[in-house]
Amino acid sequence: MKELIQEIPNDILTILKNYQINQDDIIILAKGDLDLHGYNSTSYVLGTKDALITINAEEDSVSYLENKDIEKLTCEQLVSSGILVATVNGDDLILCQFTNSVLRDFNLFCKLFEKVKRGQTLEERDYKAHELPRTCPKCGSLYEDPVRKICPKCFDKRKIFFRVLSYVPKYKFQIILMLILMLISSGLNVFIPYLTGNIFYDEVLKQEGELFGKIGFIVISIAIVKLLATLISILYGRINSTFSSKVIYDLKTEIFNALQKLSLSFFNNKQTGTLMNNVNGDAMNLQYFFHDGVPYFIVNIIQFIGIFTIMMIINWKLTLLALLPIPLVTYALKKLFPILEVLYNRMFRQNSALNSIISDSINGSRVVKAFGREEAEIKRFSVVNRRSYEVNVNVNRINQTVFPLIYFFMGTSGLIIWSIGSWLVVNDQLTFGSLISFTGYIGMLLGPLEFMTRITDWWSSCMNSASRIFEILDTVPEVEEHKDATVLPNIKGDITFKNVSFEYEPNKPILKEINFDIKAGEMIGLVGHTGAGKSTLANLICRLYDVKEGQITIDGIDIRDISLHSLHTQIGFVLQETYLFMGSIAENIAYARPDATREEIIEAAKIANAHDFIMKLPEGYDTVIGIRGQSLSGGEKQRIAIARAVLLNPRILILDEATASLDTETEKQIQEALERLVKGRTTISIAHRLSTLKNADRLFVLENGQIKESGTHEELMKLKGIYFNLVKKQNEALRLRGV
Repeated sequence: MKELIQEIPNDILTILKNYQINQDDIIILAKGDLDLHGYNSTSYVLGTKDALITINAEEDSVSYLENKDIEKLTCEQLVSSGILVATVNGDDLILCQFTNSVLRDFNLFCKLFEKVKRGQTLEERDYKAHELPRTCPKCGSLYEDPVRKICPKCFDKRKIFFRVLSYVPKYKFQIILMLILMLISSGLNVFIPYLTGNIFYDEVLKQEGELFGKIGFIVISIAIVKLLATLISILYGRINSTFSSKVIYDLKTEIFNALQKLSLSFFNNKQTGTLMNNVNGDAMNLQYFFHDGVPYFIVNIIQFIGIFTIMMIINWKLTLLALLPIPLVTYALKKLFPILEVLYNRMFRQNSALNSIISDSINGSRVVKAFGREEAEIKRFSVVNRRSYEVNVNVNRINQTVFPLIYFFMGTSGLIIWSIGSWLVVNDQLTFGSLISFTGYIGMLLGPLEFMTRITDWWSSCMNSASRIFEILDTVPEVEEHKDATVLPNIKGDITFKNVSFEYEPNKPILKEINFDIKAGEMIGLVGHTGAGKSTLANLICRLYDVKEGQITIDGIDIRDISLHSLHTQIGFVLQETYLFMGSIAENIAYARPDATREEIIEAAKIANAHDFIMKLPEGYDTVIGIRGQSLSGGEKQRIAIARAVLLNPRILILDEATASLDTETEKQIQEALERLVKGRTTISIAHRLSTLKNADRLFVLENGQIKESGTHEELMKLKGIYFNLVKKQNEALRLRGV
């Protein structure tokens, strides 16, 4: 938005001067792309601390409204466009119309206008609250994903290539050594046909040759040259294996580190199989790039230049005739390259979808079998597997059709050499040794040329993998830590929400103008229907997402000014669905505090009522549990999660449906553990069974993203409002179930 203010056209500034408004007076701005009749046209809506001005220079229309006269400013989304509506003296005035591509800008404009009208000073974070560029600044195309900011039209493969090479400089010594070895190896290999051709036939076997009869000498010489080339090749291969593996090790580490820093919103719409492919499959493709691709490209270029030079020296006319098929091959590769690029992209997407289905089916095997959905899963797998098969068949058919034809045309070089070369030998214009050398060099030349034909395949695969990796590395986290973020000492646990609003998608608010204060050590219960925003509110306290408007403070400090690690070590989270990692029970309890002693782990387990069942396991605390802890019951997993929170010893505790879906006896044990856990901590509890919140200091009742009621259990029951009705309905449901 600030950039738009700086780029206001001169004709608009001229109009503003008629109202005694300078560019510096403008605080907020939105740029529309339709006129009031729905035709393409540029309009500006500008706000100062006193007025709201709408200008359409093309139609020469200006609307000027004083802020004090505007009762409400709203952005309304229509089917294919949106309108900005100002309510003045009870009447609605349409100020501007625009396409949905700039809807987010006008939503932000309305929210900032309310702050300006209230006399609040706008901060940098207010402008950025909704500001995610949706279009590419170069070509104007919409980003497929605004968070990634990757434009498919402007994605330059050459830049990707050089960026991949940027991982290489730290290994300068190995690269220099490999280049020297490649030069020596290529030189020796290029020299061998000359030995077996010109020297052997023209110098050793001919009586007039300088080395006539020295067959043993030349055979030993050829053997020594081949042995040296082999030894150098082995040394080069060993160095290259270490180098390429280390580069990919660094790259995988960087990808995984980047994934850990990304906001939770990044993972919401991502398939597990796709991300696994990014870390493993794409990284392995790039290992081929470093291990076989670039090195052999350099080797083949060196060999091609060396072979071409020697062939030109032997007979330049015959050399040019031998290279006649190359223009045809080059043209074929130019046409083939974009087709393969599209197909490899499609193949990756289908393989990722296939991996995701396999991952889902394995991780959800208990659910699949419990509902007897094996056949359905097989059918789901078959559909995607069929698509993957069809794409793979297309790629392989093209490869197996086009490349043999290319090799055939390249092989015609040998026919040209044998036919014309033999005629030259018969007419004493070329020695027999030179012809043998020439045919040897043509055979060697076919190797580099065949590699160059395969380079399209290699390039497409590697660059597509690199582009996907860099998309992850370049993704900007929505939740970012300031450089000068505050590291919290031990906190008291006061929490304040000031005018907090939040939405996952534009124009679909989840929380609206939330205001409350929680004192340190207080227990708050969050109540409401499913989708009311309870879990979202808890996620905002942990800063898993950033508020779109307003402020959340802990001990008076805005959580956006607190370092993320410092914030998360002060907050404990016990969820309904506990995630346990592959490892021992002790390791899972100590996940939040890896340096915890065994005595501290056992003490935490005792507080969580988990010690007794752990000791009954075969290896006790050292018992290894599978991914997600599928060998444990729901209550056992929940008690391990509570032990994990106990060990962290947080000042703020969030319980999100921590006792849901458990039997009565297990719930009682967990409730006892939670009562011990919440003592002396600021606790926010979301519970399905409202009876578990009776002892809360206060209850907040959420409905449609707003706090409609607040008070103790007794106060809200006397009020006979939303909470009263929820309790009444739940008691009736429990009575019907005989609970």
